[in-house]
Amino acid sequence: MKIVDVIASPGLTGFFADDQIAIRENAEPDGFTYKGKPRTPGFTMIRQKGESVSVMLELEDGQVAYGDCVVVQYAGVGGRDPAFKGEELARCIKGEWAEWLRGKTLDRFRPLAYEMENLRFSTPAPVATLYGISMALLDAVAKAHNLTMAEVLAQEYGTRVTDQPVPIFAQSGDQREYNIDKMILKRVGVLPHGLINNVERKVGRDGGLFLEFVRWIVDRIQVLGDTGYRPRLHFDVYGTLGLAFEGDWERLADFLGKVTEVASPYPVQIEGPMDAGSQAGQIEAMRTLRELLRRKGVNVMIVADEWCNTFDDMKKFLEAGAADFVQVKTPSLGSVHNSVEAILYAQQKGGRTYLGGSCNETERCGQVCAHIALATNPDQMLAKPGMGVDEGLMIVFNEMQRTLALIRRRSARVQVS
Repeated sequence: MKIVDVIASPGLTGFFADDQIAIRENAEPDGFTYKGKPRTPGFTMIRQKGESVSVMLELEDGQVAYGDCVVVQYAGVGGRDPAFKGEELARCIKGEWAEWLRGKTLDRFRPLAYEMENLRFSTPAPVATLYGISMALLDAVAKAHNLTMAEVLAQEYGTRVTDQPVPIFAQSGDQREYNIDKMILKRVGVLPHGLINNVERKVGRDGGLFLEFVRWIVDRIQVLGDTGYRPRLHFDVYGTLGLAFEGDWERLADFLGKVTEVASPYPVQIEGPMDAGSQAGQIEAMRTLRELLRRKGVNVMIVADEWCNTFDDMKKFLEAGAADFVQVKTPSLGSVHNSVEAILYAQQKGGRTYLGGSCNETERCGQVCAHIALATNPDQMLAKPGMGVDEGLMIVFNEMQRTLALIRRRSARVQVS
């Protein structure tokens, strides 16, 4: 089976692109947006619409495989690519990329992904391009062989498709209380994210606002949950705890001890506790914090996000002992084969893995990543796209359930025959 043509269409994502620097520096909320000038290159507003590009591959038998190019919500910071314009990226894909794709034979995914990643065109490709095209290639190989994408990855990487859905991590956005109730009612495995992106409004200088938030979540779980429901509490704090405690990691470690007491009996995971301004600084700060937590007997899992974007970045954080979890931030890794290999590497090193990404992706991203999760079995995966909980959770959960049902059905037929 070969690719006969390539179509690229601009689209929208499930959320927005936000200027993290401006928001962290107290940009004034104005309805759903913010007042003031953007601070991050690539932004024309502090909050602007999220754009995507769908890459569609027409196959010889008339089937169409596709994937979506996107960037993360907080683009252009922490070593990540800036936001792009959909029309411009679509024109780029219709040029040199389309020429390379036409006529490609769809025997296996990995060789195509490696070849794609090493291409050098006149216009450098943002990682968003590699992300979307690699999704389309994975889908195309699966269609060519009448397999699910999860089965293709499992075959090519020597893994086994898990027989149960991977625990899903939902994020609340700014409508925190409203959306957290949804998560509890739907028995989400990991919650709430919390969008803790501002010290004054969401942490408090002594951490008091954050502690109140944790206490409220525990109370809601006990009101709306049941005795068998034991979610993990995962908070993405975007470096705000480091700002609140002014870089004093000893005080921060003591504070996290208070968090675990308030959160009991639910395990706590803290993502991006500080932003040290560089990768080397971030690794050193997180390594120091983890050592303090161990010495004090504080059982908090530290999750790497900022300055941990590529597969090589993840290796550095894990080898330095700077994280318990690494977020595999799929759009930032480019080709999806990097996400697969990052998860497998972290598992081999004994680290925990979080197949993440961004609310600023599309339904197609969520579907493809569900297959990656089934093939690699990370500790959790993000419900995406969007910040409404229901939509992203439905997309990811249902895709895993459909895929598992298809595989079980095919397996049952083989056993009968």
